[in-house]
Amino acid sequence: MLVTFKSKAAADVLMYEEHAKRILDLLHKDVSKGILTAAELPDAIARLEAEIAESKKHPELEATQRDSDTRDGDADDDNEQERAKTVSFSTRAYPLLEMMRAAQRDNRDVMWGV
Repeated sequence: MLVTFKSKAAADVLMYEEHAKRILDLLHKDVSKGILTAAELPDAIARLEAEIAESKKHPELEATQRDSDTRDGDADDDNEQERAKTVSFSTRAYPLLEMMRAAQRDNRDVMWGV
């Protein structure tokens, strides 16, 4: 399931629920629907930035496997799958963090599930 984050300060950000849940748990918010008010954004941004910094200290623990299986484009290796690609927590969180920063600059809220 996808979670769509919305703010009048930035374009929508879509994220798989399992990845959004990690961020929203950090912010003590429900993944199904919620709001980060303009007043909550400075603390939320600081928490997310701290978690990103911590995750960069341990990249081997934070890497998550790509959700979909992809095939190698070589015809000779038609039945062999590519190695799973990894996406770090910081890479997954960055679009939402940028939305939160833009919302803070414009004094706007960030919402999801509405």
